[in-house]
Amino acid sequence: MPAPERIPAGRVTTPTAGPAAQGPADGVRTDAGPDVKELITHGELTVRGRIREASNAVLYCSVSYDGHTAHCVYKPVAGERPLWDFPDGTLAQREVAAYEVSEATGWGLVPPTVLREGPYGEGMCQLWIEPAETAASAGSDGEGDDDAGGADADALAVAPLLALVEDDEPGDGWKAVGFAEVGEGRTALLVHADDARLRRLAVLDAVINNGDRKGGHLLPAPGGRLYAIDHGVTFNVDDKLRTLLWGWAGEPLTEEALGVLARLADALADGAPLATRLAELITPAETDAVRSRVRDLRHTGRHPEPSGQWPAIPWPPV
Repeated sequence: MPAPERIPAGRVTTPTAGPAAQGPADGVRTDAGPDVKELITHGELTVRGRIREASNAVLYCSVSYDGHTAHCVYKPVAGERPLWDFPDGTLAQREVAAYEVSEATGWGLVPPTVLREGPYGEGMCQLWIEPAETAASAGSDGEGDDDAGGADADALAVAPLLALVEDDEPGDGWKAVGFAEVGEGRTALLVHADDARLRRLAVLDAVINNGDRKGGHLLPAPGGRLYAIDHGVTFNVDDKLRTLLWGWAGEPLTEEALGVLARLADALADGAPLATRLAELITPAETDAVRSRVRDLRHTGRHPEPSGQWPAIPWPPV
């Protein structure tokens, strides 16, 4: 499930390779999180190519600072295509806001992301995550946790997260999304793994009101980590939730998720750090909408269901 913004080098316009990564630039966030943010915030950006299939300008760059080099994605605000239903602020600011909320959950689902000046003006800069190769066919039980280590973590990294199956039921370890046309009048059941990492991401998406959670935005990383990218279409005051992760719709939230939501509620209180940071990135009405979504999730204690007011699944789905 390659994402338009994580295409292999052969699909980048310029073949120039960046320098070898050092320190935190191994493509996966390490314990040196603050150093990674400092690197992508203050480092010198060098454009290496452009991701051709992205709808907005997305530049593949190297970034160097204090003897360390990493690869990153730089999305200049000047390269954004206007969206009628997101008139306030920029998509770049929303990407950074999604990272800030992800960090507040403690789940670390979004790669380090900052707002900074670059060769083409202000834009979003995000650490490049080199995804693990995923298995070609379904077969994992999907029940692993991203805290796993050793061989278990390696198995998680290559386990498939999405699949099409011929049966009417998803099978053990999978959650049904819906039926999809596969050509010649045939349909197949689209399923996603019953995976704790995906379930956390489904909660995060509900909080930030993600209008575009596609399969290609899921990046299983070495060591069992899962990252998610492309969060420009988020934080709308209206219900825009569109996702492939509907498998838990209507089911009770986990105790872990309820604890995270309680902490988010505190972090979103007036004057609290997260609320202060979001005020720099999105509108007051959008911040209030985040508070309302957190409050509603805690009140119902359940994963949200499609509203019927808006297409529930993004297109294209991957």
